[in-house]
Amino acid sequence: MTTAIQDLAPTPAPMTLYVCTTCRDADHVVGQGAPCAGARLFAAITAAPADPAITIVPVECLSVCKRTCAVSFAAPGKWTYVYGDMPAETAAETILLGAKMYAEAKDGLIPWKQRPDALKKGAVARIPALPSPAP
Repeated sequence: MTTAIQDLAPTPAPMTLYVCTTCRDADHVVGQGAPCAGARLFAAITAAPADPAITIVPVECLSVCKRTCAVSFAAPGKWTYVYGDMPAETAAETILLGAKMYAEAKDGLIPWKQRPDALKKGAVARIPALPSPAP
């Protein structure tokens, strides 16, 4: 029986990509009933091919209103990241690439030089992982 090389690659740990769906941007005029920037970003991210290591969750607010559109990467035992200034119409691919890198990083720390520029410039916060419960 032959095993493909891709079958031997480690599976990335599951992670959650939170996307603020209420973010608004000043550059885009939203008409009555038209989706805001955060909703457009969420739609673009969920329209991309699914990655089983990434769970995409819409949230009503990440409280990064001055740096819209905002997303967050989180996973048990890993640092949590919050990013802002993500262009609604063009950032989905970059966000998903960053999420994949985050999922593959043991502690969630993506090496600075490997991060896409939008994630370098858009970093809002890096939050330590919660400590494991005492036995």
